[in-house]
Amino acid sequence: MAGAYLAAAGINLDEEMSKIQFGASPPPQQSSSLLDAPHASPSSSTPRAPLSRALTKVLGVRLPRKPPKTFWDVSISEGMIESITPHSPAARLGLRPNSSVLDAHEALLAPSLCHAHIHLDKAFLLSDPKFSDLEVTDGSFEEAMTLTTAAKERFDEEDLLRRGRALVSESLAFGVTAMRAFVEVDGTVGMKDLDAGLKLKAEFEGRCEIQIIAFAQLALFSGSDGGNEVRRLMGEAAGREGVDGVGSTPYVEEDGEREGANLRWISDLAVEHGKMLDLHMDYHVDVEKQPLVWDALEVLREADWDGRRGKGVCMGHCTRLTLFVESEWTRLREEIGSMPVSFVGLPTSDLYMMRTEDGRRGTLNVPDMIEKYGLQAAVAVNNVGNAFTPQGSSDPLSVASLGVGLYQAGTKKDADVLYECVSSRAKEIIGLAHSSLDLNPGEPADFVLYEREEVAWRTKKSIAEVVYDPTSRRRTIKSGRLVA
Repeated sequence: MAGAYLAAAGINLDEEMSKIQFGASPPPQQSSSLLDAPHASPSSSTPRAPLSRALTKVLGVRLPRKPPKTFWDVSISEGMIESITPHSPAARLGLRPNSSVLDAHEALLAPSLCHAHIHLDKAFLLSDPKFSDLEVTDGSFEEAMTLTTAAKERFDEEDLLRRGRALVSESLAFGVTAMRAFVEVDGTVGMKDLDAGLKLKAEFEGRCEIQIIAFAQLALFSGSDGGNEVRRLMGEAAGREGVDGVGSTPYVEEDGEREGANLRWISDLAVEHGKMLDLHMDYHVDVEKQPLVWDALEVLREADWDGRRGKGVCMGHCTRLTLFVESEWTRLREEIGSMPVSFVGLPTSDLYMMRTEDGRRGTLNVPDMIEKYGLQAAVAVNNVGNAFTPQGSSDPLSVASLGVGLYQAGTKKDADVLYECVSSRAKEIIGLAHSSLDLNPGEPADFVLYEREEVAWRTKKSIAEVVYDPTSRRRTIKSGRLVA
């Protein structure tokens, strides 16, 4: 009623409230027309949304490694944490709503979140009206490949940008300020997915750091043409400005010899173009089938990845490793040595897709890999709303929370590790600067603010509470700017 009354007087209530909260520049928002009208036609060069205000200080926060009944003021300079001091109530005097000082009202401030592994081009296929006829009927990997191939035949710039923009925007609202995004390159889509990914990377610059991985989901050495077209397109993609890495899926090849050729070729391509490497590996739970990880490590040693400073290798899925015995885990740690090799567990996809006839499931026990074997690892969302993973959202915390039961990781120390797996550890394995749970001066001012709940005592006071029961009440800060 108030909105209607003010509108009659020529006053836009939403606009005025936005000015009060954010100052003259409103917060970046998705265009509702882009989300609600699947056949709209946005400009191919979408203008970059304005950034929200820069912050110099966040007042009255709880911090992960401080007693929960203490409050702190965090000063920010040039996108970094400048200092952390005990909270001074006097700092709130005369505070204006749109100033560079944010009053957190005793909310928990923690490092921002990260997607270490997410497919940008395949998001929301099951909810997009454009693809409504492509329904899951048996839930198999083969069906997922068939449905996704059918969808890819219809991909165009409009829906790629619309779905991708929705994924990044929703992720931002959850507290994600960095992501490694896979976009497929093959004869069906050509460079369409890559072009859209690069546009979204530019559009969200300053709010979310998007690494683009040119990804060969299809075989590089199998098929009717022996993979020639995919290799040609991947070679072209690797040379494109803005592409951060390349990746492939060796397990889709027809036999072991071609799997090895796939590994060698994609490693050589990454080295040639100075890119990072990300492999989908050993996606099965067949004890009779030898894990490919040993061949992959041999290829990496031969290519001297140990000497490629700043360029790491990630291996995703790796469900076959769940069948390892103690001696094999020890061997894995020894063979990796000082090579920049890390692993990403993808439990929502793995538990849905990887099953045997007797009902066994498999996904990497990431906390054990970190704590027991000293491996570099994280967990991630992988797919959102498609035939490979119909369930779940783009919230990395949902995966961390799943891990409490999945790994029987219920202690406060476990919760810290699980949070790091979608935050600092996730950023580290994809080669990005990150803040620690200690939030030390000199670290990036990339935060999630877990805001006060309506029922005050339900306000999150620790990382454990956030992981056990993630709240939707969040604000996102990237490089000292309030971005969501």
